[in-house]
Amino acid sequence: MIDFTDKIILAPMAGICDLPFRLLCKEQGCDIVYTEMISAKGMYYNNKNTEPLLMTDDKEKPVGVQIFGSEPRLMAEQAKRIEDRGFAFIDVNMGCPVPKIVNNGEGSALMKNPKLIGDIVNELVNLCSLPITIKIRAGFNEDSINAPEIAQIAESAGVSAIAVHGRTREQYYHGKADWNIIKAVKESVKVPVIGNGDVASPEDVIRIKKETGCDSVMIGRAAKGNPWLFADIKEYLKSGNHMVRPDINEICEMMLRHARLMIEYKGEFTGIHEMRKHVAWYTQGMPNSAKLRARINSVETYDEIKEMISDLTN
Repeated sequence: MIDFTDKIILAPMAGICDLPFRLLCKEQGCDIVYTEMISAKGMYYNNKNTEPLLMTDDKEKPVGVQIFGSEPRLMAEQAKRIEDRGFAFIDVNMGCPVPKIVNNGEGSALMKNPKLIGDIVNELVNLCSLPITIKIRAGFNEDSINAPEIAQIAESAGVSAIAVHGRTREQYYHGKADWNIIKAVKESVKVPVIGNGDVASPEDVIRIKKETGCDSVMIGRAAKGNPWLFADIKEYLKSGNHMVRPDINEICEMMLRHARLMIEYKGEFTGIHEMRKHVAWYTQGMPNSAKLRARINSVETYDEIKEMISDLTN
C-alpha cells in the first residue's frame, strides 16, 4: 500500500507530465508522480496514442496511472489490464475542465453525478488489486460545491486517497483556489487528502497544510520549467532555508538534458516539437528570452535547440 502522508506530489498535467519531465522532477525530490491522463476507451480500442502514455521507468517509482472515462465496468476492466505494468496505484481523473472531455461526460463532468462516481470507484476497487485514488475539483460550478459529499461517497466505495483541486470546473485555472474546500474534504473523510491549487513555493506548502490539514501537497503549474521547485521545497522543510536558485548555465544544461530525454523516448521529430513549450517555460524572465521564444517554434533538431540555448549564455 502506498503512503500518501507528508508527500510532495507532481500533479498529472496533460501534455506536460510525460516520462522525461517526471524523471527530472523525481531527481529533484518529488515523492510521487502520475502519468498524463489516459482514456479508458482509448485503451479498450488499443488507440496507438495510448501506449506511449503508459511508459514508465524504474527511476520514477512510485508512479500512478491516471485514467479517465465515465463507464464504470469498462474503466475497471481496462485498469485491470494494466495493473501489472509497474504502477503503484490507479487514479481516476474527475477534474479535467477541457470542453471535449466534459462534453463527453468525463473529467470534471463527473462532479455533477456523485452516484456515478461511487459506481466507478466501486467497480475499480472490486476488480483491481492496486489502490484506487481520485482527483476531484471543488465542484462543477459555484452553485454546486460538492467535493466533501463526493469524497464521502468515494471513501464508502473504497478509495485509498483523494486529491482536491480547490477550484470549480467553471473556474478552470483562473481566480483563486479555495483551500477551505480542501479543509472541508479533509474533515469529512478518514482517507488521506492531497491538497492542490495555488501552491507555488515552499511557504505555500507549509501554509496549505496548516490551513487545510491535508496529508500531502500536489504541485501543478508552478513546476512547469522549474523542476528545482521540489528540491527547494524539500530543503526549506528540512532547514528553513531556500535552495540556491539555479544560475543560467544550470538552467540551460537542464533544458538540454530535458531535450535529450525527449528524443530518447519520443524520437527527434516529436521530442523537439514537444520540447518547444518547455523551453518557453524554462526561459521565462531571462534576458533575451522573448527573442528566443519567438524563434523556438522553428526549431526542428537537437543541434538547433542546442545552438539557440547556447546564445543565452553568450
